Amino acid sequence: MRVPSWIQHLFVPLFFIILCPPTVFIFWYINTSLDGSFLNFYHLASQQGLFNTLFEIWRPVFFGSAMAWKILASFAAFQLLLMRLVPGKPFLGPVTPMGNVPVYKANGTACYLITLTAFFLGGFVFHWFSPSIIYDNMGALLGALNVFSLGLCGFLYLKGIFKPSSTDNGVSGHPIFDFYWGTELYPRIFGWDVKQFTNCRFGMMSWGLILLSYAAKQQQLYGLSDSMIVSVAIQLIYITKFFLWETGYLRSLDIMHDRAGFYICWGCLSWLPCIYTSPTQYLVHHPIHLGNTLATGIFMAGATCVIINYLADRQRQVVRAKNGNCTVWLRRPHLIEATYTTDTGETKKSLLLASGWWGIARHFHYIPELAGTFFWSLPALFTNFMPYFYLTFLFVLLFDRAFRHDKRCSVKYGEYWDQYCEKVPYKIIPFVY
Repeated sequence: MRVPSWIQHLFVPLFFIILCPPTVFIFWYINTSLDGSFLNFYHLASQQGLFNTLFEIWRPVFFGSAMAWKILASFAAFQLLLMRLVPGKPFLGPVTPMGNVPVYKANGTACYLITLTAFFLGGFVFHWFSPSIIYDNMGALLGALNVFSLGLCGFLYLKGIFKPSSTDNGVSGHPIFDFYWGTELYPRIFGWDVKQFTNCRFGMMSWGLILLSYAAKQQQLYGLSDSMIVSVAIQLIYITKFFLWETGYLRSLDIMHDRAGFYICWGCLSWLPCIYTSPTQYLVHHPIHLGNTLATGIFMAGATCVIINYLADRQRQVVRAKNGNCTVWLRRPHLIEATYTTDTGETKKSLLLASGWWGIARHFHYIPELAGTFFWSLPALFTNFMPYFYLTFLFVLLFDRAFRHDKRCSVKYGEYWDQYCEKVPYKIIPFVY
C-alpha cells in the first residue's frame, strides 16, 4: 500500500518536529523531579492538564540560561578547534549520487581522548568547575540546545537552497519535509563538515562528558554506586568504539543518505544528550548496589557485546580497504562485486561481504548493539520503565534502518543485491528474521 504524499511529506515530519522537543524536557523532568517514573508524570498531568504541566516544565528553561549558553559555546568552540588543529590523515568518504567525494580528517580518537582528559582535569583535578556542572544545568542546556539546533536547521535549510556546498542538494517542493530531512547532503561552513560536527564531535562527544557529570552528581549526593560505575563503563567503551570506528561511521547510512536537517542535526544536538543518556540520569537518584558478582557479570556481558559490534563493523571496513585481499575468520571471504551507476552516469564498484559476521545476517551487528544497550540499562533493574526507553527507541530505529538500508541497496545494486540476499537470507536475527 502506497503512503499518500501529503502524509509522507507533511504529517510525518510535522508530527516529529512538534513532538520531539517537548519530549526531551519531559524526560529530563521525570528523571530529576519525579523519581524517574512515567506514572508520576501521568498523575501530575492528570491533575494539572498536559499542556499546563508541559508549560510549567518548559517555561523556566525554554531559552536556556547564561551559564548554559557559556557551556555550549565553550564546548562547541573547543570541538571545532580540535577538528581543525589535531593532526589526522585525510579520509575520503563514499562517492555521492552526484559524483562528489567528501574529505574528512581522521582524528576522532585523539579528539575524544583530549576531551575526556580536559574534562577530568578541569573538573576533578584543578577544580575550575564542578564536575556535576552538566547535570546541574541540564534543563537549561536542553533549552539552549533546542533553540540553537532549530536555528541551525533553519539556516541549513536556506543554505542548501541558496548557497549549497556541493551539487548534492535540492528540495522536494514540501518545505516542512525539507526542513525535517534537509536540503544538503554534505554542507560545510567555513570548511567544517556540519554532519561530522553535529553527529560525532558534538553529539557523541558530549555523551561521554554527560555520563561523567552524572556519576559525579551521584557521588556528591549519595556516594558512587557500582550500578553507576558499570553503566558508565560500558557506555564509555561503546563511545570509544565509535571514535575508533568514526571513519566507518562516515560511510554509514546516516551520513551517505540522510541530509543535514532536523532529523539528523536536531536529533544529535538535542535528542541524543537527553534520551541516549537517560538510563544513567535515572541512576543518579537511584544508587542501586548490585554486589561484585552481578556487577562484574553485567559489565563483562555488556563489554563483550560492544566489542562484537566493533569487530563486525571493523571486519567489513578492512575487507573493503584491502579490496578483499585478506582473510575473514581464517578463510578467504565470500564477496560479491557489485557495480552501480551514480546520478551523473558514472559506473562504480563496491564489495558486498557475505562472510564472517556479515554471513550470519545482513544486519547482525544490530543484535550486539541492542544487547550492549540492554546491559548498560540493566544496572537500574526493573523498578521503572525509564531506563529502558532508549533501548526501545533504538530497537525501532535500527529495525527501521535495516528496512531503509535494504531498500536502498536493492535500488542501488539491483541483481547483485538479490545475489547477496540469496547468500545471506536473514535480515537481522539468524534463522528467525
